[in-house]
Amino acid sequence: MLTATRTICLTFISVCSAFQISKDPLRQFKLTAESASFWKLLDRHAALQRVAGGFGFTEGPVWGPSGFLYVSDEEQNKIFRLYPDGRREVFFQTGDPDGSTLDRDHELVTTASVLRAVVKVRQDGSYRVLADKYDGKRFNSPNDIVLGPDGALYFTDPTLDLVKGEQQEIPFQGVYRLGTDGTVRLLTRELTQPNGLAFSPDGRHLYIDDSERCDIRVYDVSASGNLSDGRIFATEAGEPKSDVPDGMKVDQDGNLFVTGPLGVWVWDDRGNHLGTIVMPEQPANLAWGDADFRTLYITATTSVYRIKTKTHGFVPYMHRQ
Repeated sequence: MLTATRTICLTFISVCSAFQISKDPLRQFKLTAESASFWKLLDRHAALQRVAGGFGFTEGPVWGPSGFLYVSDEEQNKIFRLYPDGRREVFFQTGDPDGSTLDRDHELVTTASVLRAVVKVRQDGSYRVLADKYDGKRFNSPNDIVLGPDGALYFTDPTLDLVKGEQQEIPFQGVYRLGTDGTVRLLTRELTQPNGLAFSPDGRHLYIDDSERCDIRVYDVSASGNLSDGRIFATEAGEPKSDVPDGMKVDQDGNLFVTGPLGVWVWDDRGNHLGTIVMPEQPANLAWGDADFRTLYITATTSVYRIKTKTHGFVPYMHRQ
């Protein structure tokens, strides 16, 4: 028998994937503390700014060293360069782009659901497929991706955005490691719909959330990139249709910022819920940005927002060991 929490998550997932959520009326932004430690990370009077709007459904934010934010639009099938003043320009066009990262050479790598692949995007907007199969079978719909401490790329492959009418070839939803030599290794298949993922600052732990079970798991990571001792770190379950865990980032002290019901949930590295950034629109992902990486940029449905924090974000491509 399903638990109440999982039933809520399964109901939400079965209705629609993230980019199909109806555009609900805007909520009121607020900071809700569950612990006094929340205010060590965010000022009580921190303001939320809307950088830009008018998108279809925003995802995959990545701060570029040149001072702009890469933003995926899953409905317009484009990746934009978005500047702090709100200016935007089309950088790349592909079917249903999702999560992105910069690799160890500071080049953009993104997941493309329609291609069912992980691709590297060149500065002229062309691309090269880095991986689209495991064991001879096509991926489901690669979702989120992150640079690991070893220079490899780690990504999730749920069925959340599997192209309508196409068949699932891999009979599970896995998490993979794409090595610098191009080899693909399955790390785990125990999650039902793996989505967002992030490494701890020391590279010894990998956090992965499950959008069907509404929980976050944490794994120990070996020097070779293998995962072990997977365990529940936290659960993010809200009211029906209040959304599920999705994108996540960590700060330099190991605190997690994870999108979920109503906004961004903030956790310490022991799994204590410190508080929530309640957002006007439902967020799907987030990234640290600006020169000091103290600003949290949040992709939320049709808009991109930012909020200043008191902490420093951990950015893998700037801190690779």
